[in-house]
Amino acid sequence: MAMITDFDIKSLVCDNSSFGPNEIKMIAGAITEDFSQYAILRDAVAELEIGEDLTPASTVRLGVCYYLLGRFTRAIETLAESDKGALSYFYIGRSHFALEDNAAAIENYDLAERFGYDRGICVLAKVEALRNSGDFDGALQGLESLDGAIMQEADYAYQYGETVAASRGASELVVEWFERAVKADDTHAGALFGLARENDRRGNDEVAMDYYRRSSMSFPSHVGSLLNLGLLYEDHAQYDRAQQCYRRILEVFPTHPKASLFLKDAEASDDQFFDLEAEKAQDRMSQILNIPVTDFELSVRSRNCLANMGVETLGDLARTSEQELLGSKNFGETSLIEIRDMLTSKGLSLGQLAHEGRPEPTVDRSQLSPEEAAVYDRPISDLNLSVRARKCMVRLRMNTIGELLRKTGDEMLECKNFGVTSLNEVREKLEIHGLKLRGD
Repeated sequence: MAMITDFDIKSLVCDNSSFGPNEIKMIAGAITEDFSQYAILRDAVAELEIGEDLTPASTVRLGVCYYLLGRFTRAIETLAESDKGALSYFYIGRSHFALEDNAAAIENYDLAERFGYDRGICVLAKVEALRNSGDFDGALQGLESLDGAIMQEADYAYQYGETVAASRGASELVVEWFERAVKADDTHAGALFGLARENDRRGNDEVAMDYYRRSSMSFPSHVGSLLNLGLLYEDHAQYDRAQQCYRRILEVFPTHPKASLFLKDAEASDDQFFDLEAEKAQDRMSQILNIPVTDFELSVRSRNCLANMGVETLGDLARTSEQELLGSKNFGETSLIEIRDMLTSKGLSLGQLAHEGRPEPTVDRSQLSPEEAAVYDRPISDLNLSVRARKCMVRLRMNTIGELLRKTGDEMLECKNFGVTSLNEVREKLEIHGLKLRGD
């Protein structure tokens, strides 16, 4: 799209200059290139609203601008009081379509064509409304009624591709129509969205995201592109970018239900975001902490002392201070040096985790098969918990499924941001392995 320079949206909206399809394209193009211009359009409309004695021409201008701002009901009401010309009827139709009233949209597109609005543009608009109402045959008939230059337009190729997709399902033919549309106009939001959607279906995330980005740059905002792009960003844990997509929708459509819901979810996920690298490091540390002390060549004295103290793993030792060890009967400096060396070989030290305290007694495994017992030593990440639940595991300093099984449901609920939904999730994941929280 060519850069628009020396263009004053406010003057175009508020002055009594000519106002038609070309000027509307200029406004949309200016906001596409610089979304901050949207605020200027909004301010210009506010100024026009308080003007005295709106002329029929300025009423049309105000109504169309309401449409551009996403105020569709007000656009219909305002344009209904205007000069009732072709432009008015067309944008009444566009506003009805945005409100999902396809029948009213088609009726007004017919009136717009009758009063002289470009026939090809009106037919393509009707095709879209017919398709959305489920009349695929009527939509195809509308496309087939066209000839001449309109058939080379990007919107013709896009509407044809969407109609084929809706009536026959996704296919290479659909992709060809969308590619043809983008070749004619590489900024066509609908065609770019169509290509993004087809790649999204095929799991080509990077390609889909690129098309969604390009589509979302258009104005008026392509809501489908912004929603789907936001969801893909969330899938890739880019929650800040996802929020930007949803806020872009809400700036134009403040009450959009999906955008509002998705924004709340993205903000919650961002707050709970857990660094996957940190999670991997936690898993590695968990494996080290759960190494039995019996795996090391220790003196009989050291081994007996640790057994008497109930120290079974390196984690138990890391939670034990030197003073506690030296306070044990028959445990002297020689054994202390031996234990220090053993921990140092694994990057640990005595008392390193003393602030955590010694863990609760382990779950009785005497009646478990070897396979069942092995589950207890598996890292919690193997349960594939949600971000919220995983983060709670970190706060509680739990690394293995066995440590999780020592907790009761009430103890879990004491963790910040851990609610009943997360607790039920944990219980369901454990139930898959035939396990339960303590007390369940």
